[in-house]
Amino acid sequence: MDSSRHLAYDQSADTGPAVVCLPMFSMSRTATAAAFRPALAGTRLREIYLDLPGHGDTPAHCPPTSQAVLDSVCAWLDHHVDAPVLLAGGSYGAYLAAGIARQRPELVAGLLLVCPGVTIARDNRTLPDDPPLDAPTGWLDAAPTALHAHLDAALGHRTPTVVATVLAALNSGGPGDPTFHQQLQGGPDYALPDETAGVVFNGPVSVITGRQDRIVGYADQFHALRHYPRGTYTVIDAAGHYLPYEQPALLRSLTQDWLHRTPG
Repeated sequence: MDSSRHLAYDQSADTGPAVVCLPMFSMSRTATAAAFRPALAGTRLREIYLDLPGHGDTPAHCPPTSQAVLDSVCAWLDHHVDAPVLLAGGSYGAYLAAGIARQRPELVAGLLLVCPGVTIARDNRTLPDDPPLDAPTGWLDAAPTALHAHLDAALGHRTPTVVATVLAALNSGGPGDPTFHQQLQGGPDYALPDETAGVVFNGPVSVITGRQDRIVGYADQFHALRHYPRGTYTVIDAAGHYLPYEQPALLRSLTQDWLHRTPG
């Protein structure tokens, strides 16, 4: 059975070169569109928003390993688009996009990596130790109590409006498969086997990070630039792990710069 055919996706009506956007962990293609569509508006690219296995409306049709998830995405790309394509992703989606560029560089024309995971093992990440920015009283009141600690660590732009935007994204799209998420995140093969490989990708890359991102940080991403000879790196103040929802205007400006450096 070709598991690539079971990945749910949405695309724009444009017929230009394709940009395939991969979601953050446990989030849907609908949330990814809310993050990247404003940044890509007016570009005439064929925007494709993909659900990963066990995410959104896509069933968990592969083993709960990051390599199996990456292989499913590559199989989908092989069957549905003319390579090479532009790849964009946030967090885990950016981690996978970087992995695809290492393992299947012929599929990738350029990378847009937003708050990318670099090291899956949490204890090995370099995280900011600065105190969080000030926030108005009650800024987290609209969020479920179970999410308070996560959002407190994740957000740099700490306002009720940003919280509402992030909650809407978290709750959008298909429900996904929580059991698959737990098995993937808690399993021995959450890290890609070539996570630390010194493979160089020569296409245009933009790495965009949040200065207050206490989920994946910003320092490891800077050191990863040695793999990207045509890479640019930006760290944005008053932004955390949900940067596309916290600083959409800056993301759009940086995305446009990246597109100006891409082929076609």
